[in-house]
Amino acid sequence: MENLLRPLIVVGGSVALTLLIGWATDLLLRKADARHHETPLWGLLRRGRIPYQLVLCAAMLRGSFDEAQLLEQHRVGIGRTLTLVLIGAAAWLVIRIAAAIVETTYTRYARAHRDPARVRRVRTQVTLIMRVVAAVVGVVAVAAMLLTFPAFRAAGASLLASAGILGIVAGVAAQSTLSNMFAGLQIAFGDMVRIGDTVVVDGEWGTVEEITLTFLTVRTWDERRITMPVSYFTSKPFENWSRGTPQMTGIVFWHVDHAAPVDAMREKLRDILRECPAWDGRAYGLDVTDTTPNTMEVRALMTAKDADDIWTVRVTVREGMIRWLAAEHPYALPRVNTADAALPPNRTNGRLRDDVSRDGAAASRGHESPRGGA
Repeated sequence: MENLLRPLIVVGGSVALTLLIGWATDLLLRKADARHHETPLWGLLRRGRIPYQLVLCAAMLRGSFDEAQLLEQHRVGIGRTLTLVLIGAAAWLVIRIAAAIVETTYTRYARAHRDPARVRRVRTQVTLIMRVVAAVVGVVAVAAMLLTFPAFRAAGASLLASAGILGIVAGVAAQSTLSNMFAGLQIAFGDMVRIGDTVVVDGEWGTVEEITLTFLTVRTWDERRITMPVSYFTSKPFENWSRGTPQMTGIVFWHVDHAAPVDAMREKLRDILRECPAWDGRAYGLDVTDTTPNTMEVRALMTAKDADDIWTVRVTVREGMIRWLAAEHPYALPRVNTADAALPPNRTNGRLRDDVSRDGAAASRGHESPRGGA
């Protein structure tokens, strides 16, 4: 009976005590979260209740397994397995706690600052910091797991002895990866590009959706995703429309006839912009910027608060002006002129009449009959 009750008490007691402590801790966190609405820390810490319970259970079982006297022939293997579970759960718990602290700090910063550019900058830095923390904790946890095996501990001396050569080889082999990692840190803390920024890369217009230590994802206007190495943004030029203030100035061109009513087009542009909610009201203008033998180029300027609104304003102005010209001033649209050319004024004076008289006299002489000339 003792051989049966001892493992049952040890294992069952460890599991029951783990569930009890986990329930009590979760209850305290929920009460703290309900009491302190201004900070999401306590609610975020509840995400770590599973790794927290795993750490408790693994630690209790690892400490009391010898007393259970269960599966004596597999004691070493079970003890090492519990140690691996304890290390992995502890690493998982550390990552969850760090994520809760960092997320709480970012939330407080976002509430205190109303500048979207600064908030996006901090968000980018927080995201990359969490990735670095997760990577470091993961590497340390894997190394601790490997050190639990005697074979790896024995090989540690030889690995340290050859660390210099291996470091050189790894550095050469992973040159592009390391450059991307350093470029990711440079982007995060150099404020070059942030999550949510509107950028133009290789002629593609889109919004930065994700930034990691090695790659960056841009979501285009047609919902495609372009994934690029972060080293691209540190070595090549690109357009960042969200840098500084997000306000933008848009341009619309028309090619119209030389007789187009430019003053009336200015008034119509003002009317179209007043009816467009995306126009921010800062400025507008319309000017003739170029001419060709058949048309003249008219340019309209308008402003908006960001890149999305400037696109809406441009297409609205372009469509509204063309519709108005077609309905009210169809002669102003480009057309092929098939009318007779107007002669200059000096060609309608006496010299032109003399030329016509001489031409008429020569024609009449040429048509005289031979008999009349005799």
